Amino acid sequence: MTEEHHSGFVTIIGRPNVGKSTLMNQIIGEKISIISDKIQTTRHTIHGIVSEEDSQIIFIDTPGIHKPKHRLGDFMVDVSIQSLEDVDVVLFMINAKEGYGKGDEFILEKLKKVSSPVFLLINKVDLIHPDQLFPIIDQYKDKCDFEEVIPISALNGNNVGNLISLIKKHLPVGPKYYDEEQITDKTETFLYSELIREKVLIHTKEEVPHSINVMIEKMEERSHNRIYIQAVIITERKSQKGILIGKQGSMLKKIGQEARNEIETMTDKKVYLDLWVKVQKDWRNRQSLLMQYGFNNE
Repeated sequence: MTEEHHSGFVTIIGRPNVGKSTLMNQIIGEKISIISDKIQTTRHTIHGIVSEEDSQIIFIDTPGIHKPKHRLGDFMVDVSIQSLEDVDVVLFMINAKEGYGKGDEFILEKLKKVSSPVFLLINKVDLIHPDQLFPIIDQYKDKCDFEEVIPISALNGNNVGNLISLIKKHLPVGPKYYDEEQITDKTETFLYSELIREKVLIHTKEEVPHSINVMIEKMEERSHNRIYIQAVIITERKSQKGILIGKQGSMLKKIGQEARNEIETMTDKKVYLDLWVKVQKDWRNRQSLLMQYGFNNE
């Protein structure tokens, strides 16, 4: 008798910077979500796919839920809330170091209306003393009817195997939604643009990281082992453009070199990265530009 195949969708939700993307990358075993110490690093939902003989789990990494300050922020919160619909398990992640916060109240109100099982993931437990764990659980346990409460370290992988096993118990019988070799629903151009944006996030500060977007304008294989990528970093003000280019082009060169190195590692091919900076005033509030850049809820 053939064993039944189980499959389903699992959304990871929480405040900014609790470690959602780190968990996704840890589970997939490859970097498909960019990571930085800046809040609101993730802007789109990203599917990470784990295929095993008896199951396929599609994890959904979501933008951190925050108080929006512009239309882009509205989009990010909307896609996170929408991810709660039609999923088989919800992973509500918190940061053990930070404990209960106002942003959690908003999320917990939404979770009360969810019919799927909700797991409370307490992340970064490697950064606290074990005695601090139970008071954190006490803070949350009565605020929602959690199916499971699981302490983890997304960075180190502690208890992640146990998490996967518990998720599998809640998956319905279902087909393989994706090919077994596929690990994400995102295109190469999306992943490369995100890697470039990650380098900007790492090397810039204050408002600059939040006010940029990256678009791949051209990508082609110029020979069997060589890729040409033309990308533009969009920012909101001329002063930010100056920061991104840097003295004698030093910042743009650093961003380009680091992104190119990582893309070359991913593709095992030589990459020529042609990087430009362009000013689009107040793009985060301009609906036509947001749609052009792929920020729509369709």
